[in-house]
Amino acid sequence: MATKKIAIFASGTGSNAINLINYFKGNSSVEIGFVLSNKKDAPVIESASKLGVETICCSNNQAADADFMIQLCENYAVDFIVLAGYLRLIPALLVDLFEERIINLHPSLLPKYGGKGMYGHHVHEAVLANHENESGITVHFVNKEFDKGRVIAQFKFKIENGFELADVQREISRLEQLHLPLVIEGEVLK
Repeated sequence: MATKKIAIFASGTGSNAINLINYFKGNSSVEIGFVLSNKKDAPVIESASKLGVETICCSNNQAADADFMIQLCENYAVDFIVLAGYLRLIPALLVDLFEERIINLHPSLLPKYGGKGMYGHHVHEAVLANHENESGITVHFVNKEFDKGRVIAQFKFKIENGFELADVQREISRLEQLHLPLVIEGEVLK
């Protein structure tokens, strides 16, 4: 089986990107081709670079430019794209070219708490404000709308009495670190 190459897109600290890099290090079937960020000062750039992974910074205009993004992925012979805390809408032509090969991690049980502006603490605050009794993560394919693609897997936890924002964030992070690499590996090696 030929090695599958993954590009990781991230906009922030990149804890999930770094987890994926470490998980696939030394794997003969899956390789991280590069990490892309639309923020030149995103901590993920320095962290990925220290781990020996090529990093690319692009402007928001470039991130929205389908031709630029397609050319970048073709230059690196990318098979899959993983969005790990990437906050930009993927250009429609790139979605078409990588149909069901762009995977996003979302910090809620979609379809609840998805869509534009629903990321990170915004999601968790909404979950708590609505007195939900559970939350979790959704790994899904990307389509042309925020958080509307076909769900691959969901993992959840019970929200205990007295849970605050930090408690929800801790549980979400635990689920992400545990499950995302396994789900990605399963999809990439199908």
